[in-house]
Amino acid sequence: MSSSPHTLIATPSTSTVIEPPRHTLRLRLKPKAPTTGYVDGAWWPRSRDLAAELPALLAVLAIRPGRIERVTYNLTMWQAAARRLTIEGRTVRLEGFRSQHPGTVTVAGQGRQRLTLLVVPPETTAASAHDTLMTASQRDNVDSTETLLALSRLTRFAAPEKSGAEFMEAETQRWEVDGGRVR
Repeated sequence: MSSSPHTLIATPSTSTVIEPPRHTLRLRLKPKAPTTGYVDGAWWPRSRDLAAELPALLAVLAIRPGRIERVTYNLTMWQAAARRLTIEGRTVRLEGFRSQHPGTVTVAGQGRQRLTLLVVPPETTAASAHDTLMTASQRDNVDSTETLLALSRLTRFAAPEKSGAEFMEAETQRWEVDGGRVR
């Protein structure tokens, strides 16, 4: 068997490597409908490394708010991140704020469309995280971020363990700051 010296083999001028996702994205969104409640769904990242977690999240979310231009987050809840992230050739601005609720990230797309997601702490147990993801993504859910996290006792996972008295004191302080009053 001999091969012809004039045989042409077609090769693409560029190569595209598509890497399959390593993990299933742990995200639940409310159905498309008029906005209700404090959040548009919930996300359970695997770590507190925003730069590592965002590419998979933004790839899925690009359907809702269109081309994603910016992500805002709480500075104290995530590892230090660059101010810009390039994903599939597009630059996304990352803006950290101390004033943003620590249990949320907001993804903004073209035309001021945005999604606010409850962030279930990565160290949360699977059962608690599942309950919270399901509750936060219900169509008519209007629970506050604190209520959603407390439903599955996630506030205890997000902060160091506290005694019962310390936990109650923290909850009382939060209630008073939100407009309640203890006599």
